[in-house]
Amino acid sequence: MDVVLLRSFFGWCTVLNVGLLVFTALVLSLGRDWVYRMHSRFYPLPRDTFNVVIYSFIGVYKIVVIVFNLVPYIALSIIGQ
Repeated sequence: MDVVLLRSFFGWCTVLNVGLLVFTALVLSLGRDWVYRMHSRFYPLPRDTFNVVIYSFIGVYKIVVIVFNLVPYIALSIIGQ
């Protein structure tokens, strides 16, 4: 594999993962009650615990996207010039 192919791969991974992150944030902000009702059928959690779990998941996902997608893309962009 060459640097151009890897840079393209990490660029598209970043775009797709950020899109998924934005979609998740929109769904949670617009349909918070619906999401809570849907998940409470499977996992009976109090509302406060659910909020902590879901927003912790989003925070960890954001960090993972930055560390494993965006940073390699930026590094490959720097060395590929």
